[in-house]
Amino acid sequence: MTSTAAADIGTEVNIAADKKAVRRRTVAQAIVEYLQVQYSELDGEKRRLIAGMYGIFGHGNSVGLAQGIDEYGVDFPHYQGKNEQSMVHAAIGFAKASNRAATLACTASAGPGSTNMVSGAATATTNRLPVLLFPADIINNRFGDPVLQQIEHPVERDVSANDCFRPVSRYFDRITHPAQLLSTLPEAMRVLTDPVETGAVVVCLPQDIQGAEFDFPESFFTPRVWHIRRRPAVEDELRDATEIIRNAKRPLLISGGGVRYSKAQDELARFSAEFGIPVSETYAGKGSGPITDLNLGALGVTGTVGANEIADGADVVVTVGSRLQDFITASHSLFQNPDVKFVNLNVGSFDAHKMGSFPVIGDAKLNLSALRERLAAVGYSTSDEFRSDIADARKATLEVRKHDLQDFAGELMSQAQVIDVLNKRTTSDDALILGSGGVVEGIHKAWDPSNGTEIHFEYANSCMGHEIPAGLGYRLARPEAPGEVYVLIGDGTYFMQPTELVTAVQERKKIITIVIDNRGHQCIWPLQVAKGGPGREFGTQYRERSKESGRLDGAILDFDIAANAASMGCAAWSTTTIEEFSAALTEAKETEGPAVIVARVEPWRYLSGNGAFWDVGAPMTSERPATQEGIAKHLKGRERQRFYAATTAPETR
Repeated sequence: MTSTAAADIGTEVNIAADKKAVRRRTVAQAIVEYLQVQYSELDGEKRRLIAGMYGIFGHGNSVGLAQGIDEYGVDFPHYQGKNEQSMVHAAIGFAKASNRAATLACTASAGPGSTNMVSGAATATTNRLPVLLFPADIINNRFGDPVLQQIEHPVERDVSANDCFRPVSRYFDRITHPAQLLSTLPEAMRVLTDPVETGAVVVCLPQDIQGAEFDFPESFFTPRVWHIRRRPAVEDELRDATEIIRNAKRPLLISGGGVRYSKAQDELARFSAEFGIPVSETYAGKGSGPITDLNLGALGVTGTVGANEIADGADVVVTVGSRLQDFITASHSLFQNPDVKFVNLNVGSFDAHKMGSFPVIGDAKLNLSALRERLAAVGYSTSDEFRSDIADARKATLEVRKHDLQDFAGELMSQAQVIDVLNKRTTSDDALILGSGGVVEGIHKAWDPSNGTEIHFEYANSCMGHEIPAGLGYRLARPEAPGEVYVLIGDGTYFMQPTELVTAVQERKKIITIVIDNRGHQCIWPLQVAKGGPGREFGTQYRERSKESGRLDGAILDFDIAANAASMGCAAWSTTTIEEFSAALTEAKETEGPAVIVARVEPWRYLSGNGAFWDVGAPMTSERPATQEGIAKHLKGRERQRFYAATTAPETR
């Protein structure tokens, strides 16, 4: 007999329809055994698709998935997360380190445990990265309604808190009968391994259904390989894109994250060098451009002055594997050539058509090679004059960087100087993980990628708290890799989500976390002022509440991040000079376990601006003169925003 009426019905159907061998398992047990025999294959390399499961166990999953992993998890490790959102970020880091060919599953208890994973799901989906989530759900049979942590919708009785995953998921299902796994789990694997559709895959598991038994066909547990294919663009797209590019006088390449995931770095470098086309980089594409004089560096709001100058006059922009986020396009104001055309190489049609681009849909590596052959056949090349302009643009960028790295009288060391020291100390064996905050500009604009350090940005969702767990996930994916995994964050991010440092200690996995301590969310202060905000710092510094004003404008808080990190089992250092920071780096590299280096920097010293516009919310009225001035500047910036008409195939060939 089965344990639920639903499972009884399922068993009867199974017995009547199939006399072959079956395996009686609970839903949770079947999930564990199924995941252990799923593999991916990319360019001939086969690996386990789901390498293990992060989990925080409560009443919603402790006797479901926890029991299944404990009894049937053969070579299927469980990682004990300290925060449910962090678990998903660790899976994202694992997926990045695995080039999207492998990831981790995550499970959380019902109610707040599961909804804590929503931000992680949004981060994965926005970044086009695979994660597999099993949030526990309310009890399916409803005999005891309302159960603990149940959202009671007065009209839609099948709604639960887990429905908030729907808009941030690439695939969503709720298991209400064990037989659903026979179709749901293969579909989940398909989405995870599809470069176009990948993102957060969410399979909700009601508490009673996790323990419901069922006769699963033995064939369901047959090992399966999911092939991640390289798909070429159609001939018409390649032919017409070649025609558009061959007429360009001032072309520009944009290297996005798709270059990394396609392993197209060498092909991009060859394409750039053969035709003399400069390359700019997005956040996800940072470090994927060529190490040549044709690399202009970062593009957009946090871009270099040189890259933005070339972008301003570009007549053809060839994007490779990018979503063309507003920071990269300066909210559609960066490209000012009135006749500019766009060609977008992307695996997905949705992204390939952005900004009116002519789409070349397929694998970046294959299609860069195909376009290069066609352009070479017609003898395409940029002019000496344009190449001279590229050289001048690079010189302008270097001059700004030199200015920003100098010592400023009466100031603490700057964030830029800390990053420069790290830049000079890392190698091609190392990896750098970062996400939101002021460090974004420092790495995007000023980091020299010629040392070959692998850089992993999360700036699609700009999720503070992503970085430490993602660094741990990266190390879990590459436990034997040489070199260090560096995590670069601000103090604001540290206070949001430091607890996966405990997991790093628990797993004996070394990451070196560098905390830029400027006593607050200081990068927001200049944004407030520039966009017509309060006209002064408001709510972004760590200050005591003043007895006189009643606001948070009292004394700067005194805290010791290094002592906090040490209390969680990390080696830790506090530094206030470049010499101290450099010495701490040396010691951290020599230590065996997780390490945290705190660098106390000048609070308001950032890199020089580049004049790019960013369209964010701004107050349209105020009685303060400073705010009125900010409004006027913002409205002036909006005048540069453009609608880019569709780039179409040439009418004559």
